[in-house]
Amino acid sequence: MEGNLTYLLGRGDSEDLSVMVGYTSPTSSSSEAYEYAFLHPGLDISCDLENIPAFASTFFPVLYSLLFVTGLVGNVLVIWVLTVFKKVRAMTDVYLLNLAISDLLFVFSLPFLVQYCIKSQWTFGNAMCKIISSAYFIGFYSSVFFITIMSIDRYLAIVRSVYALQVRTTTHGVITSLVLWAVAILASVPDLIFFQETNDNNRTKCIADYPNSNNGWKTFSNFEVNVLGWLIPVGVLIFCYHSILKHLQKCHTQNKYKAMKLVFIVVIVFFLFWTPVNIVLFLDSLRNMYIIDDCQTSQRLDLAMELAEVLSFIHCCLNPVIYAFVGEKFKKHLREAFRKYVRFLLICKDYSAFDGCSPDRHSSLHAMSSQSSFVGTVL
Repeated sequence: MEGNLTYLLGRGDSEDLSVMVGYTSPTSSSSEAYEYAFLHPGLDISCDLENIPAFASTFFPVLYSLLFVTGLVGNVLVIWVLTVFKKVRAMTDVYLLNLAISDLLFVFSLPFLVQYCIKSQWTFGNAMCKIISSAYFIGFYSSVFFITIMSIDRYLAIVRSVYALQVRTTTHGVITSLVLWAVAILASVPDLIFFQETNDNNRTKCIADYPNSNNGWKTFSNFEVNVLGWLIPVGVLIFCYHSILKHLQKCHTQNKYKAMKLVFIVVIVFFLFWTPVNIVLFLDSLRNMYIIDDCQTSQRLDLAMELAEVLSFIHCCLNPVIYAFVGEKFKKHLREAFRKYVRFLLICKDYSAFDGCSPDRHSSLHAMSSQSSFVGTVL
């Protein structure tokens, strides 16, 4: 996903915008600017492509710190409830658990982003450069894949309910999840290969170092994200949720309008938070192919990438709310979990003189025995 989405470690100052995505503006240094101007005589070399707002160095560390805490708490809660209280018994639970794990991979890159914002250079070594960049991209791809497969799961459960009885099993969910993880890892292989710790202008950076600065790899990576991370998922989401809405219109259940509202929220949120990134990546591909060679346009594109990345990180914090906390059964298990542990802590405090204490086993078994059902009643 180089040349795209995350400038994961590319903050700190405007010169480092390309970090963690392998993107380097054709005019990001004086020598490159003159070389680019020579190849494109119409370019005004006085245009400064490094004019990113100064507030970014202060704004982004604070913002990403908040997103890290929010995303960590939300997704850990989902994993905690699913594994300890609700238990993973249905295909939907398998996908929801994997989505939370994907988002955590995505979120874990944020502390490194904050560090780069503050110190303006990579300080964790070459091995960590490859690990963190790969983890980020694997988290991105897998998160989008599991959102897509959950849409298919909902489509089967609502529109193809008879057929769903045969295929919506925990075993099929586990097998499908393993396949999606494999595809996400394969899609991230270029990041593992090309990302490395590099010394650039007396600064240590973690960037994608392509052979002979080949723009072909950058463009391929951008289009890979466009296709795997947006075009295919959007097509699946539109088909699935359009079919679901048509089916719900024929129903007369109490939760009909609540379910339809949630459908619109899922689709709108996905479009809102992922479309800007993919548009910017497509334009960046045009820039790599020198179709876009206007300096001011390129300057705006740099800033657009910064803002689009913010949206992509916010989405992984919203996933627990959209896909888990809106579910009545999930909220019930979450309330039971908190009540149980609050009661347990109070008992331990009041009877600390006794030989230890343990959770109420009967209450635990009762919580675990609750029927696992489709998240959010209908959706």
